[in-house]
Amino acid sequence: MSEKGVFQKIIDGEIPAERVYEDEEYLAFKDIAPKAPVHFLVISKKHSPRLDEMLDAEGPEAVGGLMAAAVRTARHNGLTDYRLVINVGPGAGQEVFHTHVHILAGREKPLPVS
Repeated sequence: MSEKGVFQKIIDGEIPAERVYEDEEYLAFKDIAPKAPVHFLVISKKHSPRLDEMLDAEGPEAVGGLMAAAVRTARHNGLTDYRLVINVGPGAGQEVFHTHVHILAGREKPLPVS
């Protein structure tokens, strides 16, 4: 069995995180190194290393479910203007290999891409 990743440890409560949304399938929490005044990460509680692998293994419903959870997280936290970012692979800036969506908000000027 492989070692748990940091996001799985957050899901399991082994690493603390400031949770901002949670339901049976998804969890959202504040990024510990925010790139914007508001920076949340939204993850599926079911592990998938990359978005493309999630699509292949679980189908488009899983990808759509993750995006819907991101929108629910934004609404739950009173956000109306925000950016959703998904980095797929190390060359695109993915550092944690558990598929996740970044929610970035809180600036009127352009936010950083990653």
